[in-house]
Amino acid sequence: MDKQTVTIYDVAREAQVSMATVSRVVNGNTNVKPSTRAKVLEVIKRLDYRPNAVARGLASKKTTTVGVLLPDITNNFFNSLALGIDDIASMYKYNIILDNADNKKESQVLSNILAKQVDGVIYMGHQLSDSVREEINRTNTPFVLAGLNDTKNEIPSVNIDYTQAFYEVVIGLLEQGYQHIGFLAAKPYFTNNTDRYNGYVKALEEAGKSVDQDLLFETADSRFKNGEEIASHIKDSKADALVVVGDELAVKVTNFMVDNGVKVPEEFAIVTSNNTALTEIVRPSLTSIEPPLYDIGAVSMRILTKLMHKEEDVENHVTLPHKFVLRDSTKH
Repeated sequence: MDKQTVTIYDVAREAQVSMATVSRVVNGNTNVKPSTRAKVLEVIKRLDYRPNAVARGLASKKTTTVGVLLPDITNNFFNSLALGIDDIASMYKYNIILDNADNKKESQVLSNILAKQVDGVIYMGHQLSDSVREEINRTNTPFVLAGLNDTKNEIPSVNIDYTQAFYEVVIGLLEQGYQHIGFLAAKPYFTNNTDRYNGYVKALEEAGKSVDQDLLFETADSRFKNGEEIASHIKDSKADALVVVGDELAVKVTNFMVDNGVKVPEEFAIVTSNNTALTEIVRPSLTSIEPPLYDIGAVSMRILTKLMHKEEDVENHVTLPHKFVLRDSTKH
């Protein structure tokens, strides 16, 4: 029998049971005799029967599928978040449709995911554009932001307090004697009310310093390969320390400084923000904020399951604790 044409009717006929019994076995219903279950499972295996998720979705109005949108599938930050999402999705028997918005308009990618009739969506990113917010507000599909805060507190989210984390980093660098602390991020950054930048500004203001525009550095995006020009610019500036949004950029700057004779951390300190594996590979290794990336993904998916099942005890905005990992790019 062609496995592409195997249906629940074929399994029921071969096992000599009703289609309802096959359905109960497939869905894990315990109200089936062990001997009957074993017989049905044997036929399912022999015929290589695979339940039609689309048909089941049409019948139940649910697809048991979750859409996950991330801006850059090659970024280790989002990889770690996705692993936590996937593990919890598997636990609750949800399938994942993963879509990458790299070099594409995120609102359009989001619209494409919603067109697949997913039961819920997890959106990852560093910023929430107006077009994405509009797309979210247009739908009744549950949404959760992972690793991203909603400044308007309209959309459920899971993240760390990056304002506090960057505040603590800058205060620490000032206490170590660094006077000209730069801030590096990918575009567009300083045009938005961003939590990391707010923490940077708060620390400077508390220390009686004003924000120096010559110490704010922006690059095209967060990829390693695009950091050469900005790294050179940072080296030629008066910056003696740098906080970075994104580990790939931090690695690029570190390599450039070392290759050009700058002593890290004696002459120049670097602190990054995501503590991905890259921070330990580069030399000197990078001091970093340590967000619990896996946990952020896992908690996001758990919240989404509650929203999809319309549970009442849902905490819409979860802030997880962060830590710091001190390595060789800063003084200890």
